[in-house]
Amino acid sequence: MLKKNRPQRADLTIQRISSGGVFEEKIGYCRAVVAGGFVHVAGTVAGGPDVPVDVVDQCTSALEIIETTLIGAGSGLAHAVRVTYMLPDRRDFERCLPVLRAAFGANPPAATMIECGLIDPKYKIEIEIEVTALMP
Repeated sequence: MLKKNRPQRADLTIQRISSGGVFEEKIGYCRAVVAGGFVHVAGTVAGGPDVPVDVVDQCTSALEIIETTLIGAGSGLAHAVRVTYMLPDRRDFERCLPVLRAAFGANPPAATMIECGLIDPKYKIEIEIEVTALMP
């Protein structure tokens, strides 16, 4: 039988970041968690009481919420390593590509697009992202 050595973690600090979004309290989660050298941002949809109808506007809104969260965590979109896009209609994804290219620029992350139902039919895109945490 092989004996496995478990790596020792020097820093087990976990920082939880809330954005005050309506679903955070209702469901019981936080917008982001900083742990293990990464910032894990929960699936994010367009914000505010007046959700835009257009998928591109929703994509832009979700990215703005994510970017604000990442700045609060001391990181940013340039440090993205993985992103998942979830859309009820995959045909909408192509319209979002210019916004996504502009957001990630020369630092594109690994990415996956999934066609699935979202928490409310008014939402047309949800974005989940992981970025490296910038340590002081």
